[in-house]
Amino acid sequence: SLPGLLLLTSFLLHVKEDRASPTRLVCDNRLIQKYIVEAKDMEKRVGQCQALPALRCPAVLPLVDFTFLQWKSKSNETKRREILCDLALLVGAAAGAQGQVSDMCGARQLSQLHRHANSFFLLLQTFSWEAGHWEPSCSPHSVEQTHISSIFLTYRQLVQGKLRFFFSDLAKVLCK
Repeated sequence: SLPGLLLLTSFLLHVKEDRASPTRLVCDNRLIQKYIVEAKDMEKRVGQCQALPALRCPAVLPLVDFTFLQWKSKSNETKRREILCDLALLVGAAAGAQGQVSDMCGARQLSQLHRHANSFFLLLQTFSWEAGHWEPSCSPHSVEQTHISSIFLTYRQLVQGKLRFFFSDLAKVLCK
């Protein structure tokens, strides 16, 4: 879809060759604010869909809450890897839920969430401060949920919390 493609294009067009960092996204706070608003809108729109059934197979969602002091003590690479793990679970949860939802409204919102979360996932894989690439062998703290709305809530909390703070931390380094 166009919004997912624009998100990915925005990321990729603003990648520096030398450090492979998404400078515009990081340095222009308006972009992350835009993605927070979009996450809130998706959560609101799925709440307006007709009564969505409980998921037959529960979605495994990351626990994305954190304490600010713990977050500040982590390296940017550790933060990136943690967010990648969270996004991997969210992408999988959205894909799994899509196969269980026949309602057009719910399916459309899940598809949009899947595209947005996957775009962030692909972006964060493109840069790293340590040798080697991200391996999908992480095991974040997770919880099983049967409510579709919990997928959207988790995504919004991730974008509003860890992703926003991560990009803010990167801005201190990259946007001098």
